[in-house]
Amino acid sequence: MSAMESLAAPIAEATLARPKMRDVRIWLFAVAALVFAMVLVGGATRLTESGLSITQWKPVTGVVPPLGEAEWQAEFARYKQIPQYSQLNPDMDLDGFKTIFYWEWSHRLLARIIGLAFILPLLWFWRRGQLAGALGRQVLVATGLLALEPIVGWWMVASGLSERVEVSQYRLTLHLLIGTATFGALLWAAVGLRQRPRAAASRRFAALSGLIAILVFCQIGFGALVAGLRAGLIYNTWPLMDGRLIPEGLFNLSPWWRNLFEDVTTVQFQHRLLAYVVVALALWQAFAVARAAPGTALARRAAAVGALALSQAALGVLALLLVVPIWAGLLHQAFAMLLFGMAVVNWKATGDEAHARQQS
Repeated sequence: MSAMESLAAPIAEATLARPKMRDVRIWLFAVAALVFAMVLVGGATRLTESGLSITQWKPVTGVVPPLGEAEWQAEFARYKQIPQYSQLNPDMDLDGFKTIFYWEWSHRLLARIIGLAFILPLLWFWRRGQLAGALGRQVLVATGLLALEPIVGWWMVASGLSERVEVSQYRLTLHLLIGTATFGALLWAAVGLRQRPRAAASRRFAALSGLIAILVFCQIGFGALVAGLRAGLIYNTWPLMDGRLIPEGLFNLSPWWRNLFEDVTTVQFQHRLLAYVVVALALWQAFAVARAAPGTALARRAAAVGALALSQAALGVLALLLVVPIWAGLLHQAFAMLLFGMAVVNWKATGDEAHARQQS
């Protein structure tokens, strides 16, 4: 075989393989989009106080909502037995109950749709041998996260059915972070299927991209704690909290670590503080890459991360100043997921480009 033929062979093989893997990429991106939608519906369920409206977990039969007056009355009667009804909604009528019921039912229905959209193509691609090697391991991680999510979701709901009028902020945070991790794992696997030529990416830029993605993930967790504790309904000024940059009353609980998860002042303060760190790092990365590698895909990705980080912070301030109306809370959560998704894409792509550069 000539030298030209030796070079042409792997190119031809890659060209033939690309259409097959394109289907896998489309599938992964499509499921990631569904997970994104599920997180937003979950956010709406939380903001409308709808999450405890369905007091039973029926993975199969629960797909069908109540069909007649008697079934609706029975469902409503079960809701009346939990503390949320007696303490928060004692004047709720059946029509009001139907509204919150359908929010939670839609959230659970979308979770079932995601399960089918993931599992059926997964079996097909696995049967065809398209999920081997690193890709197979990445899809396995996503599979485990998707399987865990509904279990933790019901565990979260159960925390609000007996002694509380809302779910545990710990379980809410875990539920959201598993969904976010699933979204990130799907994007990571999909982005990794694209061949990336040697580019201006360096190990330093790859490490910085990874740090930003990890910090955004942590910030989403802090946001869940804020939501779970209703901490966004206090200190509705910016940049000061109760007239101070560093508010009084931080770390009042003992032991000290409880403040990070249970004290509303500390939880909101740490959420604000990490937002400043994320924005500063994202903008620094964008400017540094623009100087080192102007006009490259790396520069465009870094600019997108910087713009999304700045937009997300601005939406957070807006939601806080308006005392978290539903539309502002949902927009803030949507941009959090968009920022995390773009940060993961940038991390994976930059790492692959840096690896290709090192190998050349």
